[in-house]
Amino acid sequence: MSEFSFKLPDLGEGIVESEIVEWHVKLGDDVAEDQHIVDVMTDKAVVEVTAPVSGVVTNLACAAGEVLAVGAQLILFNTNGAQTINAASNDNEPETETEINNIEPTLSNVAAPVAAEHSQIPVIKNAETTPDLLTSPSVRLRARNEGIDLGLICGSGPSGRIHNSDLDAFIASGGSQVSLPSSLSTRQTSATHEVKIKGLRRIIAQKMVSSCQDIPHYSYIEEIDLSALDDLRQHLNDNRKDTQKKLTLLPFIMQALVKAVADFPHCNALYDDKKQILTQYDPVHIGVATMTEQGLLVPVMKHVESLDVWQCAAQLSELSKTTRAGKAKSEQLSGSTITITSLGAIGGIASTPIINAPETTIIGINKLQERAVVRNGQIVVRKMMNLSASFDHRIVDGFDGAQLIQALKRLLENPGAIFV
Repeated sequence: MSEFSFKLPDLGEGIVESEIVEWHVKLGDDVAEDQHIVDVMTDKAVVEVTAPVSGVVTNLACAAGEVLAVGAQLILFNTNGAQTINAASNDNEPETETEINNIEPTLSNVAAPVAAEHSQIPVIKNAETTPDLLTSPSVRLRARNEGIDLGLICGSGPSGRIHNSDLDAFIASGGSQVSLPSSLSTRQTSATHEVKIKGLRRIIAQKMVSSCQDIPHYSYIEEIDLSALDDLRQHLNDNRKDTQKKLTLLPFIMQALVKAVADFPHCNALYDDKKQILTQYDPVHIGVATMTEQGLLVPVMKHVESLDVWQCAAQLSELSKTTRAGKAKSEQLSGSTITITSLGAIGGIASTPIINAPETTIIGINKLQERAVVRNGQIVVRKMMNLSASFDHRIVDGFDGAQLIQALKRLLENPGAIFV
């Protein structure tokens, strides 16, 4: 048999490991060269990996959700078509009746002594295997043979899919998950649900912990009167061309930030704390925190200093759409020098955003709302919004951070100055 071991490729930018997000092949599949075989997660994006050769899949390195080092074997192919299949992870259960029949003697030999050892398991004879549960035929077979109701088991797979490993854990624990008596109110429950943190959520968790542990944050919050700016925005929208995107507040804030940050270059910068080097940027590459179905991503608007407000709106709209559709490329999700995060649509008076390391500054936009304020001794209604900024205190002193936000405030409250 001729075998080809395909190792996890180097996906660039110093990445040393990647998480296996989803397999698109299984053991025994006949795969063509360049066929999409797996999705892997880097710290930037999900990357599709294709097969370098044609052949039959004989081994998968690990289950979805596990992390693999760059250079480690990812998948093994039999390139001359032999159907010999090696042992795989618990997540690759047989899916056909033929496969089930082939493994049934093995399952019987293994399951019987395990069940005997844990005789306290709440066994249900003639157990229902609940057809609407997500699991494979092999797991249903084991549950049926051992008289266990799959409804008692919380699956660890996507959408609660039950794997052989979940069934093993249930048996080993003596069947700790027990249904509530029918006499109890349906509002009462003792059920718990363990969710494996993986994929983008795992990356986000790691980055947030690293940022909070490594960076001494401080936050500065200021209220801004956006009445004049919002009037200008509405006027421009009322007179825009059909080819121009409708303006939100964000393009104006970006334009003002470009102008304000020019006097605070250490706020438009990346800090390498290992080398003790601060890299300040003349171009302004603004990361825009964007919520997607997969989690929070930060697509990057490059060279905002070269864009006008209409170009800003158009690029922002396209970039947000691409990101939310899960089609953003790695280069679109990297390279930011300062980040804006907006919770305005949700509401909230203030926030304390976490810095997108290795940047030194993040600007948080809160809800725009009409509030009663005092102007020239009179109580008037104005359109007010709070800006919440966080800074790396190793690089940006409190005075400088406050000065930057005050400069931004002056520009946003006098929007004509943004364009001068």
